Amino acid sequence: MSDVLAPAVLGPLTLRNRVIKAATFEGRTPDALVTDELVEFHREVAAGGVGMTTVAYCAVAPGGRTDRHQIWMREEAVPGLRRLTDAVHAEGAAVSAQLGHAGPVANAKSNRAPALAPSRMFNPLGMRFTKTPDALGIAEVVAAHARAARFAKESGFDAVEVHLGHNYLASSFLSPMLNRRRDDYGGPLVNRARMARELVRAVRDAVGDTMAVTAKLTMEDGVRGGFPIEESLQVASWLQDDGAVDAIELTAGSSLLNPMAIFRGDAPRKNFAKTLPVPVRWGFQLVGKQFLREYPYRPAYLAEKAARFRAELSLPLILLGGITDRPTAQQALDDGFDFVAMGRALLREPDLIRRWRTDADTRSLCTHCNECMPTIYSTTRCVLRTDAPV
Repeated sequence: MSDVLAPAVLGPLTLRNRVIKAATFEGRTPDALVTDELVEFHREVAAGGVGMTTVAYCAVAPGGRTDRHQIWMREEAVPGLRRLTDAVHAEGAAVSAQLGHAGPVANAKSNRAPALAPSRMFNPLGMRFTKTPDALGIAEVVAAHARAARFAKESGFDAVEVHLGHNYLASSFLSPMLNRRRDDYGGPLVNRARMARELVRAVRDAVGDTMAVTAKLTMEDGVRGGFPIEESLQVASWLQDDGAVDAIELTAGSSLLNPMAIFRGDAPRKNFAKTLPVPVRWGFQLVGKQFLREYPYRPAYLAEKAARFRAELSLPLILLGGITDRPTAQQALDDGFDFVAMGRALLREPDLIRRWRTDADTRSLCTHCNECMPTIYSTTRCVLRTDAPV
C-alpha cells in the first residue's frame, strides 16, 4: 500500500504526491489567452500542496471550445502558458494541459464555427445543427490534437490529458446513440473507438517519452442507449494495449445530456439557468429537472464502477469523484488506484492537501452544493469562499 502523500511515478514524471487537481473550467481567459488571474489560480493550488494541477480546457481548435473565451492551443498562447507553467513549477508541483475538442458540447454561435458531431444533431447551445466530419475532417481533428500537444510541450507542461469523456467529440463517437455512422468510424465498438485511439496515439507521437500522457475516459455516460460500462472497459483495454497512455482518469456522465452524473450532490438549476441566453433559458425551464438530475453525494462515489476497471487493467488509474479527505484518498490507493483527482474541494480550499500533512483528519468545507457550476463561464469559484482572488 502506498501513502497518498508520498512521491509517485507517472510515466516519465515523479510527482511529489498522488493528488492531482482535476480539470475544471477556470473562466479566466476572456481573450482565449492566459491572464494573471489564471496563473494565480493554478499557482495557488500548486502552493496548496497538490502533486499536479490540470489546466482546463485547452481546445485543439477554435471550433472545439464550449465558449469562444476558452484557450485554444496556438503559437500566440505559448508565452502566457509558459508563464503559468513556470509559476506552478516554482511552487514544486507539476502541471498538465487538458486537450480536446468539445464536439457537440461546443457553442457554435459563440465560437462562430460549426460544432462537430459524429452524426447530425441539433446543438442546443448554439441553436443550430452540428456538422458531421468526413474522414478528412476527422484526420484534421487528429492532427489538431498532435499540434496542440506540441504547443503544450513548448509551453513547459509536464503532461497532457486527452479528453475522451463527457460526450465531447471523441466521447460522442463512442456513444451508439450519438454515433449513427456507417463508415469506419461508426457501427461496431472497434469503429466507434477508432477516433479516441487515433487521438491518443497522435498525442503520444507528438510528445514522445518526454511528457506523461493520460486520458480522461467516461465509464458510462448515464444516458439511455448511450455508452455503457461494458464498452468502456473494452476501450480502456484497447488503450492499455496500444501503449500510448501512462494512466487513465475514470469519469462518468455527459456534459451534453446528463452532467450531474459527473458531479453528484445538489443540482443548481436556478443559477445555472441565469447563465443561459434567453431562448435556451426558456427551454431549460421546461426540461431543467431532466437535464440537471439529482444524484445523492457520497464519498468516492465513482469507486464502485472504477473497481471493475482496476480488476481488469494493469495500467495506472486515477480515481475521480468525491475525494475530499485524506482517509478517502488513502482508501482509494489501498483499493489499488494509483492517483486521486480532486476538483470542487480544491476550489473551496486550495491549501487542503498541505493541511492533510499536519492533520490527517482535516475535513473539506465543500458542501457539494455545486453552485460553482454556474460560475464556469465567468470566473470559476466556490461561492462560499470569501477570500478567493478574483
